[in-house]
Amino acid sequence: MSDVFVLGGAQSDFARNLTREGTSLAALMAEVVAATLADAGVEATEVQVGHVGNFAGELFCGQGHLGGLLVEADPAFAGLPTMRHEAACASGSMAVLSAMADLEAGRYECALVVGVEMMRTTDAATVQHHLGSAAWVPRETAEVEFPWPALFGELGDEYDRRFGVDPEHLSEIARVNFANARRNPNAQTRGWSFADDDFRRDSAKNPVISGRIQRQDCSQVSDGAVGVVLASERFARTWASRRSTSLDDAGRIAGWGHHTSRMALADKLADSRDDPYVAPHVRATVVDALGRASLGDRPVRHALDAIEVHDCFTTTEYLAIDHFGITEPGESWRAIEDGTIAFDGALPVNPSGGLIGGGHPVGATGVRMLLDATRQVTGSAGDYQVEGARTVATLNLGGSATTSASFVVTRG
Repeated sequence: MSDVFVLGGAQSDFARNLTREGTSLAALMAEVVAATLADAGVEATEVQVGHVGNFAGELFCGQGHLGGLLVEADPAFAGLPTMRHEAACASGSMAVLSAMADLEAGRYECALVVGVEMMRTTDAATVQHHLGSAAWVPRETAEVEFPWPALFGELGDEYDRRFGVDPEHLSEIARVNFANARRNPNAQTRGWSFADDDFRRDSAKNPVISGRIQRQDCSQVSDGAVGVVLASERFARTWASRRSTSLDDAGRIAGWGHHTSRMALADKLADSRDDPYVAPHVRATVVDALGRASLGDRPVRHALDAIEVHDCFTTTEYLAIDHFGITEPGESWRAIEDGTIAFDGALPVNPSGGLIGGGHPVGATGVRMLLDATRQVTGSAGDYQVEGARTVATLNLGGSATTSASFVVTRG
């Protein structure tokens, strides 16, 4: 495939409550677009196409047609071709894949991708109802108070049936992500404080939400936007030349994977009953990304320096660990116990804090992962920089892992 480069990007502060601020979806998008272009060193007039990732603007904000809002972000965008993409929590990654396809096809040479979601616009029960629309309605949602904790609790139950799961390993995933978030100036929970006992399964501060899912197992309800500028190799070389630098200042998307499985979690689990992996389509997504990056023949602990994964719940990070090949299937606990996934471990997972610690504005998450991977490989991640990182992967899931997308980013 043609090389696609990430020239820069920006993230809003996921700790902000934009409704309380009186900030609109349009204003948030304009703010992040301006910061993204400034970070990338690209003029608005140089952007040739725009892609927006958003899950439920209509539900949370009463606002659709977000490609039009992107055009409103800068006067120079008048007439800019734009598209909006939706795949639940993987919406941002779909926007990235579509922008890459534009660049690889030679239609355009510079693309702006923005992922955006405002979710703190209503009460908790309504939030859960809106989010449930990414499941199979009403088959998976009828009379279910918390659809996603229930479904991803069932994922943990399936692991337990096949391999056995120690709940304390899930608690350790949460501990690591919240600790990592304290290093990230844009993380939603960076100022939160926990005692070690707060992660105990019997702690009053860690109540059961649904089944095996407890409070600290959950990602956050967040407002936020993230933007990146993607470019063809020709544009990126011109960009580097005018900055008197090299492509090493950019990230390069070396590989990608994308699969869509069946809608209902029960059907996925039934189909995978005889497979070593609980979610073989997720494993295929990772294998595709690593293969396209020419890393498929290397142990993943040696091929990658860090991973940003979709920890909407601790059970999904548990799945990501073995599906990336960090351990054998069903043995994710080994990488938790030996500290492999810790910030200073052999293969840090979610150095940003992930979705649990960093926050999860649904349509922005896939773009945020790509930006954080780029920051890691270009040495610009600040206090959450993984020392020496040169190759970082992502795994973004939509629905009950119905949609899965993975990127491998290297230094340009």
